[in-house]
Amino acid sequence: VQLQASGGGLVRAGDSLRLSCVGSGRTFSYYSVGWFRQAPGKEREFVAAVSVSGPTTYYADSLKGRFTISRDNAKDTVYLQTSSLKPEDTAVYYCAATPNRLRLHLGAMYKYWGQGTLVTVSS
Repeated sequence: VQLQASGGGLVRAGDSLRLSCVGSGRTFSYYSVGWFRQAPGKEREFVAAVSVSGPTTYYADSLKGRFTISRDNAKDTVYLQTSSLKPEDTAVYYCAATPNRLRLHLGAMYKYWGQGTLVTVSS
């Protein structure tokens, strides 16, 4: 499956952005999808994930309440709605897909990765 992430940009602290991850090539609804991010000079970290079935979601503890993940299988798209953005949210955000349903917070569980979209939050 091919993944295309989009929606990043330059915003101010407190703003919101909606990131999109569009899947193609295979039946997207068969895959769990996660969002990860990597800030300059830092390791990649888990942000959120949504299971194959859709209703089960997972979040990094530090981001709960500010980020919301959802999927629209009719559009082969997973969204990451971000709010109250902070300068420390600045990173390249990647979406990834896996046929697995467990341990979705681990990057190693994902087989397919998108190219990333840059989010820059100014103070």
